[in-house]
Amino acid sequence: MTATAFINARLPDLETGRLTEPTTVVVEGDRIASVGVPAPAAATPYDIAGKTLMPGLIDAHFHVVAHSLNLWDNAIAPDSLAAFRAGAIMREKLDQGFTTVRDLGGADLGLVRAVQEGHIDGPDLVICGKGLSMTGGHTDLRARSDVRPDALGWRLGNMGVLVDGVDEVRRTCRKMLKEGAKFIKVMANGGVSSPNDPIDALQYSDAEIRAMVEEARNANTYVAAHVYHDDAIRRCVDLGVHSLEHCNLIRPETARRAAEAGCIAVPTLVAYEGLKVEGAALGLDAASQAKIDVVRDAGIESLGIMRDAGLPMAFGTDLLGELRKYGGMEFDLLARVLTPAEIIDSATRIAARLCQQEGEIGVIAAGARADMIVIDGDPFDDVTILGRPEHHLTCVIKSGRMARQFPKKAAA
Repeated sequence: MTATAFINARLPDLETGRLTEPTTVVVEGDRIASVGVPAPAAATPYDIAGKTLMPGLIDAHFHVVAHSLNLWDNAIAPDSLAAFRAGAIMREKLDQGFTTVRDLGGADLGLVRAVQEGHIDGPDLVICGKGLSMTGGHTDLRARSDVRPDALGWRLGNMGVLVDGVDEVRRTCRKMLKEGAKFIKVMANGGVSSPNDPIDALQYSDAEIRAMVEEARNANTYVAAHVYHDDAIRRCVDLGVHSLEHCNLIRPETARRAAEAGCIAVPTLVAYEGLKVEGAALGLDAASQAKIDVVRDAGIESLGIMRDAGLPMAFGTDLLGELRKYGGMEFDLLARVLTPAEIIDSATRIAARLCQQEGEIGVIAAGARADMIVIDGDPFDDVTILGRPEHHLTCVIKSGRMARQFPKKAAA
């Protein structure tokens, strides 16, 4: 097996908050063979020249089927078209240095396998299938006057399915787990992009959420919940939900309870910044625009609350359609409160835990998968360079393969 030695590489040390001295990382096949030891004589050298070699980034909240901010248009697209569009979005994510994406509703096993078989040159996907929404809940895109049953169903471009009642919840969870879901997603709170549910609306009964949690635990996995409001977050924690998505309106006591329960939060602040800038122009209705301000204004405060409570946070963007161009801004928003080491940790090791691949991805260590990126600059000095790949990303190594090499960058 041919080995490649990445020499003169400086690695991020999250414990000290500094880059290491130049060292060597040897890759054999799709695995890291060694770190910090001399390369075998037969290894092909690749000189990093003192740049930063770090784990490939992980976006722990994304929707690869969200081609457009118009969620109805996404959902009614033919599955074949939705798949081609998703492939283009996934290639774009790899261009930005994301080697793994945790999809929070929409992607299916076909897209997972398309990456594995080389049909899509994109990040690996960790999927939940469809998000579970009650009738009238988040992802129920029908207008109030639309009395048809769930017309969108299991189309690839649809991010969620409408499921009511404990028995149907169990059946749907089992169906998705059988079809390749690695975790379950529930819409447990009102949302910005859905037409009929206020932000503070609790969704699903306790019994329905408990059923989801039980089915997930039976399959050795967990439930992730779309939640904004403190009451909704606290309720989900008490019902056994593990992954808390968004959490903009969380309060200190709930954050402490979540931390004690072993939960992980995924703030997605940039989604609301993008919607604030362009939502109206892209067709977001007035009711949804009003919701944006409620969650946007509290988002930055939530970071400090969760950090102070010891609640781990994974990096996520949740940018839909035309707003994907703002993805790098998430690093800027996080940097208003969190340290560079905390932000890097969120986009590597903590996100890897949510993907249930701790030690496999998100680290540069012997035995881990060789998913790495080369950054021209020191992210401990300025972590926001991770959000400007056009200026600072030099190459992307995915499963030991040189997936991207970019020309010399102009000064940022």
